[in-house]
Amino acid sequence: MLLRKARITDVETIHSLITHYANKGLMLARPRSLLYEGIREFTVAEEAGRVVGAGGLHIIWEDLAEIRALAVDEDTLGRGIGRSLVDTLLKEARELHLPRVFTLTYQPGFFEKCGFHREPKENMPQKVWKECINCPHFPNCNEESLIIDLD
Repeated sequence: MLLRKARITDVETIHSLITHYANKGLMLARPRSLLYEGIREFTVAEEAGRVVGAGGLHIIWEDLAEIRALAVDEDTLGRGIGRSLVDTLLKEARELHLPRVFTLTYQPGFFEKCGFHREPKENMPQKVWKECINCPHFPNCNEESLIIDLD
């Protein structure tokens, strides 16, 4: 498996992965336009020339980033691809000297296995919620908030 920064040519596959899980109610949908705009945030997992997973590291502020839109091809689940993506994104956060990374997710158990701990949403800085205003679930969000300290 190769982990690499995403390319423009990966957007359709990333969109397909996210849409697959969004249609099942397991993650939030992302429009293609946001994926194109944020392509530099994404890392992909590639096997035999095929993208089988993706996730983004979105910088919120000088001391905080978010892992978002983490999705792995259903046929490859259980092989550590999601964990490898999270580890790679956390390594990138450390290289940027970011002390904390959070995620909003419907899959809190997975992120707890990666070292994150649950953090009440009301304890998160307001900067975290700037994009939530456009979400169809706002203000009744049922995602869990988790965070990891990298220091």
